[in-house]
Amino acid sequence: MTRIGLLVNTSRMAGQPQGLDRLARTVEALERRGARVRLNVDGAHAVGRPDLGVSDAVLVDEGELLVVLGGDGTILSAARLAAGRVPIFGVNLGGFGFLAEAQLTDLPDAAEAVLGGAYVLDVRAMLEAELVGRGGPQPRRLALNDVVVTKTGVARIVRVTTWVNGEHLATYPADGVIVATPTGSTAYSLSAGGPIVHPQVDVLIVTPICPHMLTARPVVVSGDAAVTVELAAGAEDVRVSVDGQESFPLAAGDRVTVRRAAVRTRLVRLRPPSFYSILRTKLAWGER
Repeated sequence: MTRIGLLVNTSRMAGQPQGLDRLARTVEALERRGARVRLNVDGAHAVGRPDLGVSDAVLVDEGELLVVLGGDGTILSAARLAAGRVPIFGVNLGGFGFLAEAQLTDLPDAAEAVLGGAYVLDVRAMLEAELVGRGGPQPRRLALNDVVVTKTGVARIVRVTTWVNGEHLATYPADGVIVATPTGSTAYSLSAGGPIVHPQVDVLIVTPICPHMLTARPVVVSGDAAVTVELAAGAEDVRVSVDGQESFPLAAGDRVTVRRAAVRTRLVRLRPPSFYSILRTKLAWGER
């Protein structure tokens, strides 16, 4: 890898003592190794190298590796931007850091190790969501964690009917429905009572949100299934969101079909990933 893009969440970086200095030293170290380095425009200005600033799209189009400095949300955004075209090396500047591989204190050594080929790839499934409404089909959207249909207004339930491969699964009176990947099983789906699923298991998770029925439970379906969610008549103030970052309004009768995407996110790891170690650390399962 000789073409390296750095996508920096400068808002997160602002809360890191010595963060910009470490980033600047990382850029210099990579350049000394002969790498062609580019940063997003805000990141380039933050380290005093505006000559290296390019658009986010160019970071992906011209890079062989995307180094993402931020929290899990920044990495989720980068995963949709990359759409499987370049691997992502996450540097955690946030809280949980489920998706990141390194901390800011690991730079620039970690970046040089990756440049030298000392890494493995952790391949994660993505989702593709297709919205069909009264105006016809809308552009398809990618997600790494989840696609969520949920109400946004006053505290009233909505009725959502869910199919799996065209077979009626359930009609939920609820706050909405989550369709998650195994990667997303530790995000919103977990908060709504869904199971934790190892990221290499080929499944999708369908989790109702606060269902007004005691028998409603999350359902794990095949990874190649198509899950369709339709709003019942009278539904108002409902939206569909991808990874909790992009959202679009839905109207009664609209349908959202979610399936596994053809592209996959490739996360760069400095060592073989240990999902159970991450769970134990991030969820504090080792504490009494």
